[in-house]
Amino acid sequence: METSPIPVVTVQTAPFEDQRPGTNGLRRKTAVFEGKKNYLQNYIQSLLSSIDLRDRQGCTMVVGSDGRYFSRATIEVIVQMAAANGIGRLVIGLNGLLSTPAVSCIIRKIKAIGGIILTASHNPGGPGGDFGIKFNVANGGPSTDTVMEKISQVSRTLEEYAICPDLRIDLSRLGRQEFDLENKFKPFRVEIVDSVEVYLQMLRNIFDFSTIKSLLTGPDQLKIHIDAMNGVMGPYVRRILCDELGAPANSAVSCVPLEDFGGRPPEPNLTYATSLVDAMKGGEFGFGAAFDADGDRYMILGENGFFVNPSDSVAVIAANLSTIPYFRQHGARGFARSMATSSALDRVAKAMKLALYETPTGWRYFGNLMDSGRCSLCGEESFGTGSDHIREKDGLWSVLAWLSIMAARKQGVEQIVREHWARFGRNYFCRFDYEGLDPRAAFYLMRDLETVISDKAFSSQKFAVGDHVYSVEKAENFEYIDPVDGTVARNQGLRIIFTDSSRLVFRMSGSGGGMGATIRIYAESFERDPERHSRETQVVLGPLIAIALKILQHS
Repeated sequence: METSPIPVVTVQTAPFEDQRPGTNGLRRKTAVFEGKKNYLQNYIQSLLSSIDLRDRQGCTMVVGSDGRYFSRATIEVIVQMAAANGIGRLVIGLNGLLSTPAVSCIIRKIKAIGGIILTASHNPGGPGGDFGIKFNVANGGPSTDTVMEKISQVSRTLEEYAICPDLRIDLSRLGRQEFDLENKFKPFRVEIVDSVEVYLQMLRNIFDFSTIKSLLTGPDQLKIHIDAMNGVMGPYVRRILCDELGAPANSAVSCVPLEDFGGRPPEPNLTYATSLVDAMKGGEFGFGAAFDADGDRYMILGENGFFVNPSDSVAVIAANLSTIPYFRQHGARGFARSMATSSALDRVAKAMKLALYETPTGWRYFGNLMDSGRCSLCGEESFGTGSDHIREKDGLWSVLAWLSIMAARKQGVEQIVREHWARFGRNYFCRFDYEGLDPRAAFYLMRDLETVISDKAFSSQKFAVGDHVYSVEKAENFEYIDPVDGTVARNQGLRIIFTDSSRLVFRMSGSGGGMGATIRIYAESFERDPERHSRETQVVLGPLIAIALKILQHS
């Protein structure tokens, strides 16, 4: 029996004023997307309409989620609206699941026009949690400022959206599903793909799997403990680390993706990945890692719970790139880090005689550098590291990089890090977050702070704390001129650099879930003397934090 074509319906709506995406897409409380009439549909329409009509017709897009609550319902709406808006094909992960690195990988492999990722990263899930919609462009990386502004402009004047409300797909069935639509010449196609396969093939071409497998399975096997935090990474960890690389099944925990991530924020840090921290402190395991909800962030712990600061992690990987076949083959072109990240990577770049780029926060800035062949490895202090294999930070790639280094050097995590400090010096680093602030108050605080540090007298100021005197060398509002296209990003954070290379940075964050503003304070101090590399971070940075609070009180 021939089924009749599925109708395309136009629905009248009214615009919302708050749909400008931030650094990581549009994030709001889940209740906003789920409960506000047409809020979700308006944003999806704005996103689709930001793609030029000629490019949109018949194009391919990738769709995936971290499995958080409301993802399945949202994917159904995306499918119905993509069909109505002329998209030719959607490639979706099985059960709607795809890690952010996997989405970037698939976009690049199949040359899609872009991809939609449903994630709020490390923010909590569930009906009372957060939800996010992120749009990655054709290079596999996050939207540029231009694309974000285009989405925002459409959202502010939107009067209608197009949808095929009768279109239904089965996310649990691998393979192709085709649909005939009214007034469309070609059928609309949906392909449900294995969430892990394409990404796994890519990793096989980057790392020496047999070397890593020997490390995890040999007579002196390294015992590992991996926490997927009930996010999207469970299937990837089981398939890649256990099935492919031979780690015992019980070395991976919390591998079932849950809509509320088991009731804890899926944030791989010492505060929230406490079960991993406790397991590692027991001394039974030589390597531990945790991933966030969508798999782009990670935390590394060594034996007895030795913590690897993310700023150190990217520097250690940079100094040991030759242990990874991909870099032995392609070489290293340059490194990049966000301005707020410690300058540990700079010291490696200098030793390797490579360029170091300091960018604003946001992975999109690294994409331009990589696309133009200037940069091979980059990282941010917020537990994200990646290379030019894709255009996103990549948690599992980072873990395999560490295992490659451990296999080649036949050393544990702590020994590798301590030898790195001995060679390059140690950058003590920490960050404090002040969350849930009134946005207006936060704006005025940052404005007043800028006035204080911009004053001519401030540039020669000295701060005495205990027996240490910190002399200001430079204070400014960081701005970035992209070396590729000359675009300028202003107001990217206030920084104070002292004559001994210590730094203070003050930044307003743009990636919250619509729950007020966040001001982050970063402190960094460099120590060359190996005798002083085992001090407590808070003790070393205490004086700098005191200075930061003093400056804030005066602003």
